[in-house]
Amino acid sequence: MNAILTIIPLILIRFVLLGILDKESLGRAAFFAPRIGVEKTAYVFYQLSNSLIIVYLCFLKVTADPHWLYVGLVVYGLGVLLCLFSVMDFTKPKENGINISGLYRVSRNPMYVAYFIYFLGCVLLTKSLILLAILLVFQISAHFIILSEERWCTQKFGEEYIAYMNKVRRYI
Repeated sequence: MNAILTIIPLILIRFVLLGILDKESLGRAAFFAPRIGVEKTAYVFYQLSNSLIIVYLCFLKVTADPHWLYVGLVVYGLGVLLCLFSVMDFTKPKENGINISGLYRVSRNPMYVAYFIYFLGCVLLTKSLILLAILLVFQISAHFIILSEERWCTQKFGEEYIAYMNKVRRYI
């Protein structure tokens, strides 16, 4: 099986479902906070690695090795579920715009965590070290995107967001 098929659930959840549940959330999810310094470079690496993951999956096959296949399916399935629930939670911000319900009670960035687990499942399903390297670039650059988002949220939401940051971990 061609590994590009692994991207279908992500597209359906991230774009179709999000658009169906709340068109305004679709715009919020596409918004990138203003970046400074190294965050600008990280943004470029984030976009490039994101694109490379999808393009590279076009050239990979899902492994037939049962060990990798089963482990990969479990991680991939967990990633799909986390994507699904984090997107659904994303559509339910408080009146002021802060998301603190559902998975956002456990992680300030459940969608980023979900993407990492989702793509890690793809790595395991394809047994591709190159895809793993691209995923690591993706995740490291995402960290800097998250830092810019946190700075923006602190400026926009003030003390309430700072209290949320003090209560809920950045990742898990």
